Amino acid sequence: MSDSNDAEEVLGARRPGDNPAEKDPSEWVTGDEPITAAQRSYLDTLAREAGEEIPAGITKAEASEHIERLQQKTGRGVQ
Repeated sequence: MSDSNDAEEVLGARRPGDNPAEKDPSEWVTGDEPITAAQRSYLDTLAREAGEEIPAGITKAEASEHIERLQQKTGRGVQ
């Protein structure tokens, strides 16, 4: 049965300034899983451009942190 208040109720409402895409990688539920193929490929490109070497056995969260740092260093992904 439907309640007249159902139309006003929301789940997962955002607060001003919240951006779920900006969640700290250390808080990811899957952050401790191995790096994905897409992350590995992009990180390899960024590391080469930056003249850095990154260990291949890192986690998703660690890869994300390196990607963000290297994007800033190389100017990629900057809008």
